[in-house]
Amino acid sequence: MTAMARLEAASELQSRLSSLSFSSFPGVTSKQCDSEPPGRLQSTNLTESFTQSSSPANMHETKEDSAQLSKGNEEAPTELAPGGGSEENNSPGSCQLSAENKEAAQMPPLSAPTTWTSAAVKELKAKLRTEKDSVVTVYRGDIMTVHVPTVPEAKKVCWEFATDGYDIGFGVYFDWTPVTSRSITVHISESSDDEDEEEELEGPLSNEDVEKGSKSQGNSNLAEILPVYRQDSHLSVLAGSHDFPGEGTYLLKFDNSYSLWRNKTLYYRVYYSA
Repeated sequence: MTAMARLEAASELQSRLSSLSFSSFPGVTSKQCDSEPPGRLQSTNLTESFTQSSSPANMHETKEDSAQLSKGNEEAPTELAPGGGSEENNSPGSCQLSAENKEAAQMPPLSAPTTWTSAAVKELKAKLRTEKDSVVTVYRGDIMTVHVPTVPEAKKVCWEFATDGYDIGFGVYFDWTPVTSRSITVHISESSDDEDEEEELEGPLSNEDVEKGSKSQGNSNLAEILPVYRQDSHLSVLAGSHDFPGEGTYLLKFDNSYSLWRNKTLYYRVYYSA
């Protein structure tokens, strides 16, 4: 082939190539991007693309799943973090405790009683033998409580007592409950606890013994004036007084609950003073 023929063949091939476009090749599509500035990505809506590519059946299932998920979220209770400061405790026990604390805060403090002793044991016993209900027997294991209500005509309560042969526990309490009766009454209660100690132990009664006569009352209005201690009332007269702190009832406790075998003969009197 001559040089002229080769030149004509190359010119014809170049002419054919220049007449072909980019879209003539199968599998390739042309896209105009002139409207977008160079260097920026076009925003793509993934939800729209997914919807367009999904079948109608899949779209229906997706809507039902979304509705169930939303319903489950609405029904799920909101849990509070433990120890949250805004949570209130409305249990009955806390309400009762708050009420008792409020009542205790409203009670004025009680003054100490005035107490004294006297050696005139024989004289007191001889005098009280002539008075009705002034000589009683406090049986073993029993607690005798004398209820003395306050009266408008007086300002203080006074007491005197002695025993035959052996000591006895004694204490004074005050019940702030409003007075409904002005009469002095006596109540006998048995000790509810079994005593394992020997009879007539030395020393004061324990705190458990102090309230044996009033455990069953559960009275939050009860205040202590003089705790129950064993007194040598067989050796001397035990006496005392206390000014009225307000309206209420005095509880004078003669405690023989610690004695397993011995009954105690008690001589006592309680009176008011202006």
